[in-house]
Amino acid sequence: MTERRASGIALNLICMLLASLLVAACGGGQTLPSAQTATPVAATDQSNYRIGPGDMLEVFVWRNPEISATVPVRPDGKISTPLVEDMVAVGKTPSQLARDMEVVLAKFIKAPSVNVIVSEFKGAFSEQVRVVGQAANPQSIPFREGMTLLDVMISVGGLGEFAAGNRAKLVRKENGKTVEYRVRLNDLLNDGDIDQNIAIRPGDVVIIPEAYF
Repeated sequence: MTERRASGIALNLICMLLASLLVAACGGGQTLPSAQTATPVAATDQSNYRIGPGDMLEVFVWRNPEISATVPVRPDGKISTPLVEDMVAVGKTPSQLARDMEVVLAKFIKAPSVNVIVSEFKGAFSEQVRVVGQAANPQSIPFREGMTLLDVMISVGGLGEFAAGNRAKLVRKENGKTVEYRVRLNDLLNDGDIDQNIAIRPGDVVIIPEAYF
């Protein structure tokens, strides 16, 4: 091998290395921990869960089944039950809502005792996981403890016909800043690349672009 040819090969290798470093440094090329290694998000329980629009609530009034009810939280954030009309529910914990309802019911019955249970979760808008673009069924999904990217893609029916899955992005708020990560959905869904099955956090947005033709 001549000295000139060896120098050319070395130069090409250096250029390839620099290109790899530049890609890794770009915001969209950052890597996320897989679901197997990520620190789990704290569990959401009834004691600190904040009610969101679309949640289904079971309202039990002790010893008064006739005014107990199962009701949805309306888009305006309110609920209505027998004797309690247009009560704001969004942003409250189930316990806070129960106490507020007891104040209203005290005008009609003696010493009311109310228990509120969230039977179907949608969650506050800020905590929903959104999938936009070329998914089979783009939508917002209630966040669940332990949710992974694969769970999200199953919920939306997988990739759409014209999706460029390996050019997808995950947008996340971290320390008050918006950060973008590249996610390779084709590799995850078609090749079983478990490293792409990252842990999802409340408020994440998955953006799936259209393929170029």
